[in-house]
Amino acid sequence: MSRQTPCPSDVDGPTAADSADAERLRIGGFVPLTTIDYPGELAAVVFLQGCAWRCRYCQNGALIDPGATPVIAWPTIREILKRRRGLLDAAVFSGGEPTLQSALAAAMTEVRELGFKVGLHTAGPAPKRLERLLPLLDWVALDIKALPEDYPAITGIPRSGEAAWESLSLIQASGVPLEVRTTTMPQWTARDLATLAALLAQKGVRRYAVQACETRNALDPLLTQPAIPLAQLAAAIDPASFEGFLLRGH
Repeated sequence: MSRQTPCPSDVDGPTAADSADAERLRIGGFVPLTTIDYPGELAAVVFLQGCAWRCRYCQNGALIDPGATPVIAWPTIREILKRRRGLLDAAVFSGGEPTLQSALAAAMTEVRELGFKVGLHTAGPAPKRLERLLPLLDWVALDIKALPEDYPAITGIPRSGEAAWESLSLIQASGVPLEVRTTTMPQWTARDLATLAALLAQKGVRRYAVQACETRNALDPLLTQPAIPLAQLAAAIDPASFEGFLLRGH
């Protein structure tokens, strides 16, 4: 499945006028407390509506439509965060794809003014937007789904790999702490994953997490369970290539 959709990396980043009002955020979900979405910190997670890609293994299909009815308003989240100062360490913006909302910078600014660290989960589809957000960030988790040329088979979008790998370079240049994550595709071999991991290590990635592909609630109903267990798939990766190497799932 391939759609001739303009690559979001061609869209300019949010200007001060565009991002002046955090209350325009379209929010599809909110978790008031988590210990797993920002390493070493107690965090709240804000799930933003909308995504330009259609990743076959996506587990958050309800967040893809940018026009879906929001489930909670930003002022409500703001008040929750105010009450939790001293209890929470950080707020993480996830999705969907949070960087596609122009009001995100304003929300991040408010979070920082409340005294929280700011985290971001992104697939990097819009490098220009991401670059403008980096000064507001304390930590980023970036999905690198495959080698650049293999992205369209996962996302359904031409040139999506170039955008994601450009985002990787921008984050690294900024010095913002980074974790790169890869969800394995069912047909991958150990060699496929090892090739990707070796390139990431060569690019200077220091923290890398490999995640099992879960197909039960996948966007693509035809996606089958992986034939190779995650530990076996990742066995060819040299953990010493990274300062931190994690396997998540089975």
